[in-house]
Amino acid sequence: MDFVGAKAALFCGGSVLTCLRDDRPGLPWPGLWDLPGGGREAHETPEACFLRELGEEFGLHLPPARLVWRRVFPSMLDATRNSVFFGGLVTKDEVSAIRFGDEGQGWELMPVEMFLGHPKAVPEMQRRVGIVWAEWQGR
Repeated sequence: MDFVGAKAALFCGGSVLTCLRDDRPGLPWPGLWDLPGGGREAHETPEACFLRELGEEFGLHLPPARLVWRRVFPSMLDATRNSVFFGGLVTKDEVSAIRFGDEGQGWELMPVEMFLGHPKAVPEMQRRVGIVWAEWQGR
């Protein structure tokens, strides 16, 4: 599958793992709340791409089986290319073991409803979290 990157909504109870983007000139969505993930390297699978990014950004190393929901969307940077979005689960113990990397200003385990209505969140990530969350609640 051809894709440019992968992100995920990782839920812990009624909250989602978020990160505050750096606020540098030229960076897309500077200073907004976003989700873990990023660009593909070499021939990575979508799962490998996301899990590598999660390790780099949060110091978390989850097995692929924790990504229990998956959908392909147009890339936010190039709508002619695909990106992959996952829904998954993290435990409270894993959240307390986070070691935030050097990308971004910080992180928060944010209540889902707060993220969905946050005025300073990446709008497309809010939309995607809303889709996963609605389907999750319908299970």
